[in-house]
Amino acid sequence: MPAAKKVPVKKSSQPKTDQQKSVWIHSLFTDYDIDLFLVGKHFRLYEKMGSHLITVDGTAGTYFSVWAPNAIRVSVVGNFNDWNNASHPLSVRWDKSGIWEGFIPGIAKGEVYKYFVKGFDESEHLKGDPYARRWEHPPQTACIVWDTDYTWKDKAWLKKRAKINALDQPISVYEIHLGSWERDPDNPERVLTCREVAGRLVPYVKEMGFTHVELMPVMEFPYFPSWGYQITGYFGASSRYGSPQDLMYLIDELHKADIAVILDWVPSHFPGDRHGLYEFDGTHLYEHADMRKGFHPDWKSYIFNYDRNEVRSFLISNALFWIDQYHADGLRVDAVASMLYFNFSREDGDAATNEYGGSENFGAIQFLQDLNVAVYGNFEGIQTIAEESSTYPGVTHPVHAGGLGFGMKWMMGWMNDTLKYFKVETLGRKHHHHQLSFSMTYAFTENFMLPFSHDEVVHGKSPMLYKMPGDDWQKFANLRALYGYMFTHPGAKLLFMGNEFGETNEWNFTQSLDWHLLQYAPHKGMQETVKALNFLYRKEPALYHFNFSYEGFQWLDADNANESVFTFMRKGPKAKDTLVIAINLTPVVRENYRIGVPFKTKWTEIFNTDDIVYYGGGINNRGDIIPDLENCNGQEYSIIVDLPPLAVIIFKSK
Repeated sequence: MPAAKKVPVKKSSQPKTDQQKSVWIHSLFTDYDIDLFLVGKHFRLYEKMGSHLITVDGTAGTYFSVWAPNAIRVSVVGNFNDWNNASHPLSVRWDKSGIWEGFIPGIAKGEVYKYFVKGFDESEHLKGDPYARRWEHPPQTACIVWDTDYTWKDKAWLKKRAKINALDQPISVYEIHLGSWERDPDNPERVLTCREVAGRLVPYVKEMGFTHVELMPVMEFPYFPSWGYQITGYFGASSRYGSPQDLMYLIDELHKADIAVILDWVPSHFPGDRHGLYEFDGTHLYEHADMRKGFHPDWKSYIFNYDRNEVRSFLISNALFWIDQYHADGLRVDAVASMLYFNFSREDGDAATNEYGGSENFGAIQFLQDLNVAVYGNFEGIQTIAEESSTYPGVTHPVHAGGLGFGMKWMMGWMNDTLKYFKVETLGRKHHHHQLSFSMTYAFTENFMLPFSHDEVVHGKSPMLYKMPGDDWQKFANLRALYGYMFTHPGAKLLFMGNEFGETNEWNFTQSLDWHLLQYAPHKGMQETVKALNFLYRKEPALYHFNFSYEGFQWLDADNANESVFTFMRKGPKAKDTLVIAINLTPVVRENYRIGVPFKTKWTEIFNTDDIVYYGGGINNRGDIIPDLENCNGQEYSIIVDLPPLAVIIFKSK
């Protein structure tokens, strides 16, 4: 490794002791770095903060730097010094940045370490490095000196990413929990590493036709039942899934298969584990001191202080880190609503207010805007996605227009209304008809992603299959129709692993998916349905080109409540792209059903969830369908077709 460029550093006026000679005074920071950090605009702190393997004056070792402005002493401890907190003290910078730093000769890759931090009140804290690239496997909590060196082979992907990942392209996301997609067949208790799981996961996602994967949090976290949403090591790839390079390998393999990678990212809260960010220097450094703002009552975790410049620099640097160092193609930002409002999940009397007495967290709003400006400004072809459940306006609107600047937002209202409708017994659906059509009244107010995520198949909510009413035949038919409706509704798509083949159990993060179900025809048919929908979605511009615009959708009949039938058109950039979709959500065959069509040309059925290849009943409309010159649904022409029970049918002109 070449020698690091030395930056002039003002030395302490105090003479060195024998112990202090073990830590050389050295800095990677320039004055400009410090200025940016202090105003909350340094977004590549990972290049400076943390532990870095470098060579100084021909001597190899590791440079350490950490932010602890209220500490009176910080030292590096580890096996190399028998965890002696007096032997390797860092020096505090003179510029009031609160950064402690120093170079320790001989510290090599793989060395474990922590920071010993002594607070202003003489309290003592043993902390992990907030910027560590690797951590020990839990329950061990030390950091490991490591790098993110990797020889990437995805240059071709990165060149075309901007086109493939654009909002006018098909976006079908497969959400994955790496610890339970598949376990070691010889030892089901063992979680596979990213490198081990890649061999089956990548070809499976490719075969199924998904365009993207979303990995539930892969950052280091201490408590496995948190699924990764309680992060202690924001810059460390979780050791539960192997080394940092193992995760890079998985992402690289996905890219080589033309599959984009979205990482689940959690800037909303962090746990109170003593080795983590909480009270890092003996004070509320990363979290609000006011627990009405700094503590989350639902998750028993701590909320970042978005008003603090250095905290914003930390978080935005972290976002850029995963895109820069791990080639992530997007970030799904968790729990955005909890960040936007002080009264999220709180009683009014327990909630803080802003300076105007309102509930909006202006610091969080500014942080999210700065985040999106920085991410989109630094990288081409990426997307940020907000998991946001409130009615906050402009989540996906540009920052310059007052929006938050996200690329997409989860359509939680659509998900809730859709599942409520499908849970209703089929003969009673006529009384809930507009629950399914209501989403179109606001479908284009944001760039929406339609999610059936992990949250819908845990905690007693039941697997997707068993949300459906009726006997087994109806359950499978309903679920196929649900997915058909999802893929023909405007918006990007997200489906949690196991949903694609009709899991019969709620998601269990401690074991593999029930892959054995695929030996049974109904489950294999469900998998084939999702596979076919993915490839149809990717093939037909009408299903994706105007995903976020009124230009791509037109109702034919949204009001046939008595028969629980919906008909509509999806439109692409050319007239020939137009599709006509019919949805029959009763178990009754609708024979000789008339539907309006926009053209007098022949029509043909191109997809039917009741096809026998999907384990349906096989009621199809075969051959050419000749339109009549008869007005229907506001169209000059119309066709007469048979609508299978509990099915979605798609027609296209020839």
